[in-house]
Amino acid sequence: MKIKISFIASLGMLSPIQAPPSFADNINGKNLYIQRCSMCHGTDIKGTGPLANKSNPSTPDLTTSAFKKRLKDYPGVIISSVILRPNGDLIPKTLRENGVRISPYAWKVQDFRDLNQYMSGVILKNR
Repeated sequence: MKIKISFIASLGMLSPIQAPPSFADNINGKNLYIQRCSMCHGTDIKGTGPLANKSNPSTPDLTTSAFKKRLKDYPGVIISSVILRPNGDLIPKTLRENGVRISPYAWKVQDFRDLNQYMSGVILKNR
């Protein structure tokens, strides 16, 4: 009986259905990015979204070496730009002027971590 229980337990640990916790975080980050950022930054994070050239200044390419350096020097730079919006009302104004409505979202700390993890992974992969 003891062997049978151990074998069943080991099958659960080896199941391909189970995913590591970081995998779920990356999915949440990707979903948040696609829903809330890609219309300006594009799916490639290079500032190629349909609204990229409709803001002033236009949406930057976040895969440039200059931005990668900022990301390395200041790991929270992506999230601080989402939270602080140093250019004031630019993001909501661009969306309003182009008839794009994004529903309000109650951000959680984990959401910021997930978004940062996803975007950093895409940015650093584009070398």
